[in-house]
Amino acid sequence: MIKINQLSKSYFARELFTDVVFQMNAGDRLGLVGRNGHGKSTLFKLILGEEEPDAGQIAVPRNYRVGHLEQHLHFTQPTILAEAALGLPEEESHSIYKAEAILFGLGFSQADLEKAPREFSGGFQIRINLAKLLLSEPNLLLLDEPTNYLDITSVRWIARFLANFKGELILISHDRDFMDSVTTHTAVIHRQKIRKFEGGTAKAYAQIILEDEIHEKTRANEDKKRAHAEAFINRFRAQASKAKMVQSRIKMLERLPKLDDLGEIESLDFEFRHAPFAAKTLLETRNIAFGYSPDHLLFRDINLTINARDRIGVIGNNGKGKSTLLNVLSGGLKPLTGELKAHPDMKLGYFGQTNIQRLNPKSTIEQEIEHTNPALTRTQVRNICGTMMFGGDLALKRISVLSGGEKSRTLLGKILAHPSNLLLLDEPNNHLDMESIDALIESLQRFPGALLIVTHNEGILRALATRLIVFHRGRVDVLDTGYDEFLEKLGWEDEGYGNGNGKGNGAQKKPTSRNNYNEKKEREKAQRREKAKIEKLEAEIIKSENALKKYIDQVVIEANRQNLAQMNDLSMKISQVKQEIEDLYREYAE
Repeated sequence: MIKINQLSKSYFARELFTDVVFQMNAGDRLGLVGRNGHGKSTLFKLILGEEEPDAGQIAVPRNYRVGHLEQHLHFTQPTILAEAALGLPEEESHSIYKAEAILFGLGFSQADLEKAPREFSGGFQIRINLAKLLLSEPNLLLLDEPTNYLDITSVRWIARFLANFKGELILISHDRDFMDSVTTHTAVIHRQKIRKFEGGTAKAYAQIILEDEIHEKTRANEDKKRAHAEAFINRFRAQASKAKMVQSRIKMLERLPKLDDLGEIESLDFEFRHAPFAAKTLLETRNIAFGYSPDHLLFRDINLTINARDRIGVIGNNGKGKSTLLNVLSGGLKPLTGELKAHPDMKLGYFGQTNIQRLNPKSTIEQEIEHTNPALTRTQVRNICGTMMFGGDLALKRISVLSGGEKSRTLLGKILAHPSNLLLLDEPNNHLDMESIDALIESLQRFPGALLIVTHNEGILRALATRLIVFHRGRVDVLDTGYDEFLEKLGWEDEGYGNGNGKGNGAQKKPTSRNNYNEKKEREKAQRREKAKIEKLEAEIIKSENALKKYIDQVVIEANRQNLAQMNDLSMKISQVKQEIEDLYREYAE
């Protein structure tokens, strides 16, 4: 259990939080939320002892292990499996099967396990660090945006893992659905305070908003009382007959608390400009295929019609070609085969990582937005800058000094400046905090044009997508369904979820409710049987490994005694137990 008492921290006279008091109880899984830059990551650094508080203290029990996700990449082992196994506690160093299970859950294949960590991208290397952390079984897990480098199936897997984690957890995440599926409590950094609430983010924010409203109403009432008292004092101060009443009002004013005015908290609040479009179809693709060589295609035979009001989610595991598809649709890449047919009145707004890289490092934010649409007045350009939280002189910052999040907001600002009727958005929620993502969803819901969005955020998919492009099962399917219906009918293959026999065209017959109920019950029974079998195997493996350790320790003792008979007997037992462990591992893997 960690106790935080009267904690305060500031940077360069900017107060992040002050007089913070709360504690982590046994089994608490805490979601830590708040605006970007308000101190979430700083609180982690204070708990880890990497920074010192200005005041107060954090009490950590003796022998209490705190684990956090390392962002720096330093590997010492020749294979991913060996590197991940370094995270195992010393007493479980032989439990390699646990490392395999976690690596599989994080999206690594059997063949990947024998490859060197340096062969993988930075995102996959971060997953190796995450695997080591999860294997170390700390008392408290500190996770700062662990889903940033995970695809949608890995996010779902880690959500199930964390929901069953037996220790304590503090999680920072911009993904509201993910956080709420994992946590038992929510802590909100708001107006330099940290408040802890039982339950999910919606309940916590509702309470914060209610308290702000009560504060403002109370302040308004107190201001009225103060104004009336001051008016009375000024009017009757010179009249002797009113002297007692004037003194009474003066004493009342002295006792009346002075509540501070709650200033506005800066937030994204934007509107996508819409270019009018009278026809039905914006863009069509016919049998398009793309790969960086004809022998290694990322996708093939995609036939897609994008109509004027479509809301299409593009989903699938990393590296399958989702971002590349958007780049092809935008005209940035030319398909190897097939053709694209765009309506002459189509106006495209494209948010992608390649576009962020094309921002001119020598330009200011204001100049980048102005170049997008020279027809805008300087006032309109400045308004867009303010909408993207670059008010005043912040609009004059050069691109070269911006953080990743600020560059993303600049690119969103460029899209706002340019009227569009088709938005192609590739993970626009990256670098945005939870409140900004809510604002993004609301603005996209109001947008009267069409939308294609690549995202691993299930909340965004549920709020926006009415059609899906799914990269899975070795192909690309275009489905006329929302995300929840996709999960029900097909699901992700590596979860054993859904019936898995759909044709990929969204037109398969939906099973009757009775059949659906029976199939669900059979699946649940099979899952329970398999879970029980796995738990039994795990218990047998642990038991055998403990026996092996005991025999090895005994051999050392008998060797010191030079007791050859006992040593021979123990050697036979060690060989027998090793074979048992090997057989158990083989059965577990199957």
